[in-house]
Amino acid sequence: MQKYFFIIMAMFVVEGAQAQNSFKAIVKNNDTKEPIIGVSVVVEGSNNISVSDDNGLILITNIPDGEHTITFSSIGYKKKTEVFTFPIANEDTLEIFLESEAEEIEEITITSTRSTRTIKDIPTRVEFIAGEELEEKGNMKPGDIRMLLNESTGIQTQQTSAISANSSIRIQGLDGRYTQILKDGFPLYSGASSGLGLLQTPPLDLKQVEIIKGSASTLYGGGAIAGLVNLISKTPSEERELRFHINGTSALGLDVNGFYSQKFDKVGLTLFASHNRNAPYDPADIKLTAIPKFERFNINPKLFVYFNSKTKLDFGLNTAFENRIGGNIDYIKNNVNTGAYFEKNDTRRISTQLTFTHQLNENERLTFRNSLNNFNRVISIPNYEFDGVQNSTFSEFTYSRNGETSDWVTGANLWSDNFTERQITTFPLRDYNQITFGVFVQNSLKAKEWLHIETGLRGDYIADYGFALLPKASVLFKVSEKLSSRIGGGLGYKTPTIFTDESERIQYQNVLPIDNNFNSLEKSYGTNFDVNYKTNITDEISFSINQMFFYTYINNPLILTPLSNGTFQFVNIDGHIDTKGTETNIKLGYEDFKLFVGYTYTDAQIDQNGIKSQNPLTAKHRLNNVLMYEVEDKWKVGLEAYYYSPQKLSDGSTGKNYWICGVMIEKLWEHFSIYTNFENLTDTRQTRFGSIYTGTIDNPVFKDIYAPLDGFVINAGIKIKL
Repeated sequence: MQKYFFIIMAMFVVEGAQAQNSFKAIVKNNDTKEPIIGVSVVVEGSNNISVSDDNGLILITNIPDGEHTITFSSIGYKKKTEVFTFPIANEDTLEIFLESEAEEIEEITITSTRSTRTIKDIPTRVEFIAGEELEEKGNMKPGDIRMLLNESTGIQTQQTSAISANSSIRIQGLDGRYTQILKDGFPLYSGASSGLGLLQTPPLDLKQVEIIKGSASTLYGGGAIAGLVNLISKTPSEERELRFHINGTSALGLDVNGFYSQKFDKVGLTLFASHNRNAPYDPADIKLTAIPKFERFNINPKLFVYFNSKTKLDFGLNTAFENRIGGNIDYIKNNVNTGAYFEKNDTRRISTQLTFTHQLNENERLTFRNSLNNFNRVISIPNYEFDGVQNSTFSEFTYSRNGETSDWVTGANLWSDNFTERQITTFPLRDYNQITFGVFVQNSLKAKEWLHIETGLRGDYIADYGFALLPKASVLFKVSEKLSSRIGGGLGYKTPTIFTDESERIQYQNVLPIDNNFNSLEKSYGTNFDVNYKTNITDEISFSINQMFFYTYINNPLILTPLSNGTFQFVNIDGHIDTKGTETNIKLGYEDFKLFVGYTYTDAQIDQNGIKSQNPLTAKHRLNNVLMYEVEDKWKVGLEAYYYSPQKLSDGSTGKNYWICGVMIEKLWEHFSIYTNFENLTDTRQTRFGSIYTGTIDNPVFKDIYAPLDGFVINAGIKIKL
């Protein structure tokens, strides 16, 4: 009996010994070979679970002999499954490499900072809209980029005309003139040409949109006080791209867009063309257009020449030709009631883009860029007409050097802006000729694996206004694979012009010219700080959050001031504008579902002669909520809900708070897709809150527009990809 007892005990000991295998490995990023923190590791068919530590190390014990399947998963990486036979012959620590699931995103080049670093290594906080997100937003408003920008946290597109639908972009509560809008790094939408700029830029030929919030003046000069928006065009590849997008709306609109691109050995070509039109639309039946009657043509060809592996040139043309008229809908439809109110805009926009690049060696590059811009706009209202032409040029020469740990960019640019107004009355002309010469240098340094620093300095000489020095610094702290933080700040300035949101609302009528002996540069400083965290809650649930805090201060801002004789004059007030707040962005993913929640708190104040007031037309609280369901290459369904808190208006009153909700459905096939978008399901309209004007319909004085006027709109379309 004792003999059998020892035999049984020995069997248990042997079996226990067989179960004491260990698995030890370091999980690394396949591209960077850096350890990955927080990887979930599961031995299938058992309760053996582990998570990689700060060094990417995994240790699992009590693994029985035999074959076992082990799964490795982490947010942002492709799940990996491998089979191991235990005991493992080589007991050294194994290396497991995971491929980035967001590989396409990581490879996106952020051109606005002119660095070769991937976006996760850039100290400057850059937001971008690209790929599927850009296409989805294009479904909602394929004729222009208002919707694309307005649905981002911290950004609000502000309608400046009740009947022509003209809008400007406001970042973090600051007026549109403080945001610089670029096309491929060229300032094509500044001064007079900023008018109708958002309405005349379709999204189909865009590869991505890059947004920098806060001062970004080192590389691009004055105007980027609130931030900049850089619209990046598509470039040709070896594979032909041919797309058509046809869209119709229940608000009587039609959009027909086409895009073609292809690279042929030494030559490449892109061509975008569009026709956008709308009949006058009055959902409130108040005899005034919520959407004006307009017709627009865009043609944007671009030629790419690849001389050799080191030298290339591209030359493009951007054009927009548009007739737009809003106002009394009976007058517009039938040309009756000659005393009716109307606002007519005839515009012609032509600009060139030339870029020549020569690679000196593997790390050094020379670039020359130039653009010529011509913008003509005629605004007509009863008994008044504004007719002006803007001719501007931009030339820049840069030298860049990219090293393993440090990137340098240095250069100089010359910018001219000439505006000429046609003499119609005896009112003083608003002509001006501004010339700015600037030099700049920027360094991006990888001081440590966890510490990246970007510093820059710019000096601008502005004719008639003097010299402006603009330092900037940003720092990236990579605390871990999951946690990172950025902090940055800099100085900015804005050269005075009459082209602001305030003057746009009154069609520049009775606005006196800028006087460089009386007016001065608006100067600013600003800073922002953010924390970014991402993780996998489970194998199926991913979570990320970005929390940002911002502050911007503008000294002696330019304010449009009424005078006793009925005219208006821009005055640098004795005071300042400051805006501060927070932005919160949360992303939650579960299988085919993605939830995006954004919250913006903005406190924008004007301090004039010691008296503080809230900056008009700024929602203090905003919520952005988007739920997406996507079956890859088959279905997309999106639900949206946006909230705006009450806004102070320029007449001292306060607007209503409101929600805007929408649904988008798209069915995809290999070469085409069809979609339907239900925008503003609750038919939220400012005309439902009260009248949008005072006086009579033939001589209206319009109130601030802070909510939609078009209400519930259905649009549907087809996208063809050949």
